[in-house]
Amino acid sequence: MDSISELELFQAIVDSGGISHAAVALHSSPAAVSRRLRQLETRLGVCLANRSTRRFNLTDEGKLLYERAAAILESVRDVESEVSSRGTVARGLLRVGAPSDLGRRQLSTLLAQFARLHPGLEITLFLSDAGIENMLDGCDVALRFGLPRDEGMVARKVATSEMLLVAAPPYLAQHGSPATPEDLRAHNCLRLFRRHRVPGPWRFLRQGGFVDVSVSGTLASADGAMLREWALAGQGISCEAAWDVSEDLAAGRLVRLLPSYPMPRIDLYVVFAPGNPVPPRIRLLVDFLIHEFGGPTHA
Repeated sequence: MDSISELELFQAIVDSGGISHAAVALHSSPAAVSRRLRQLETRLGVCLANRSTRRFNLTDEGKLLYERAAAILESVRDVESEVSSRGTVARGLLRVGAPSDLGRRQLSTLLAQFARLHPGLEITLFLSDAGIENMLDGCDVALRFGLPRDEGMVARKVATSEMLLVAAPPYLAQHGSPATPEDLRAHNCLRLFRRHRVPGPWRFLRQGGFVDVSVSGTLASADGAMLREWALAGQGISCEAAWDVSEDLAAGRLVRLLPSYPMPRIDLYVVFAPGNPVPPRIRLLVDFLIHEFGGPTHA
């Protein structure tokens, strides 16, 4: 356990940016923290950081220890959580990633509710429409549209949504409404970036098959919420998940276009790394989200 304490101390120093800040976080003194760091270096026989009053830079050995320490300490927390809670209480750090608009409009409320049920949790929410990948983006759990690239991850379907073409009445009054998917080529289409690229053509179902239409426009963003805001401002036509624009459609702020040419539905998945067992904080959140979004209770 002394080794675990040393790793926790070293992680706190690095995360805090130096000995003085770590001392505040640990409710200790800089002298005591510095002494414990020297003792760790003496035991290991290496210098872990070059430090002065203004700088704290890790050596190569320090970087290696910090990377391994983070994984070791997280495993220790998982074991402690599993043993102490017997799988019924979620504790520890939980990093959740989600698409921007979904995160702001629905997931933020659900996570606050989950946190109230499990006060031993510390939850961090990351929002991005770039296509979050758990391991690449440092997330324990990721809500994402479509299956993950990493086939080693566990993916459970949460919900399915229609994709709708929408525009604001002022835009349609000025530019007219498209009558067929091909008419979109003459319109300003608001497009979503995913990992530094714009996805391919917009796809529509027609006469039992699919038709792809390449669209263009003057505005694109990696933030799906921004596309909706641009659409509301009359800047163009946007492709949106039904749950993101249902209120806007009901209020008349947006109008659905081409309802006779449905677009492929999208599946929302909750994705996490396999484990034996899966840490309670992850397993309980996954079951909670599937229940709240109305999906199946079990995969």
